[in-house]
Amino acid sequence: MELRHLPKKVILSQHFVLYLSLTYFFILWLFMPYIANLRNLSNIASNMWPLFALVIGQMFVLIVGGIDLSQTSIMAVVSVLGGVLMSSQLDPALFAKSPLWGLCLSANGGVLSGAKIAVPLGLMIMLFCGLLIGFFNGLCVAKLKMPPFMVTLISMMFYSGLAIFLTASENITHLPATFIALGKGGFAFVTYAFLIVLILALVAHTILHRTVLGHWFYAVGMNIKTSIISGVPANRVLILAYMFSGFCAATGSILYSARLEGGRPTLGQDVLLDIIGAAVIGGMSLFGGKGKVIWAFYGVLFFTLLANSLNMMNLSFFTINIVKGSVILIAAFLDVVRTRIAAKERGA
Repeated sequence: MELRHLPKKVILSQHFVLYLSLTYFFILWLFMPYIANLRNLSNIASNMWPLFALVIGQMFVLIVGGIDLSQTSIMAVVSVLGGVLMSSQLDPALFAKSPLWGLCLSANGGVLSGAKIAVPLGLMIMLFCGLLIGFFNGLCVAKLKMPPFMVTLISMMFYSGLAIFLTASENITHLPATFIALGKGGFAFVTYAFLIVLILALVAHTILHRTVLGHWFYAVGMNIKTSIISGVPANRVLILAYMFSGFCAATGSILYSARLEGGRPTLGQDVLLDIIGAAVIGGMSLFGGKGKVIWAFYGVLFFTLLANSLNMMNLSFFTINIVKGSVILIAAFLDVVRTRIAAKERGA
């Protein structure tokens, strides 16, 4: 390979964002050596896995040409639901104003308080809730032909408000130790969160690249009219994409809630920018028909490194958001440049 062609090869590589992440980490290490200490690396990893789960779900929706703004509100309502089901103790002074007090909540905790099946049943219900919300989002987009942006924006507003209303804006604590272990536990250097998200990633990769359904996702995203003419059940595919996004949002909610040791009605309020940013940086197209699990991982890696470095610089919340927004814009611009270069390479 000639050296003059190396920059173009790197830019067009599917692993471009990985190279970018490694370069960025090396530069940070030169000026902030403490970024490479074990404690900070562990913190980066623990922040990556829940975000990776969310980006995987967003990827499916982006592939079919949609967008899901409701993931963060699904996180909030699922987190609250888990607390309502599994909490073993509640303070009446805090929750007396909750509409669930006396029905699902009491001083002795939630509905499944103390039950042996509290955690497995609670997890099943939380995941089902994510699937159900995703189903309704997909139904509105596929059957009612409503714009995905509007549908998921309304869902975001509704479920975020619902989570706060149901808990009177209080965090639900005293969750079972076995549930908390999902976010904090593990064995040796392997955490349960990593294993959960790894399974999710493998399932997503298998669906996209080893099944007919995966081909349908890409077909609908590239041209929905053509896919329908070709016999693809487009409505069903759209609904399944949003259901998978809801399921992944619920998974992310479980991991965040377990890590924070509580059901939080405001969970995920500041994560939407990270989800969209990681997806765009990873190479997912906002116009549909493009996306891979490995790209999602690369995007999450870079965005987590970026967020970690900005926090270590003690920048203000507003400055951090300005930088993140600028990086997303640059990533979108780079995606356009890479697409044009690739098109010229194919035409040459």
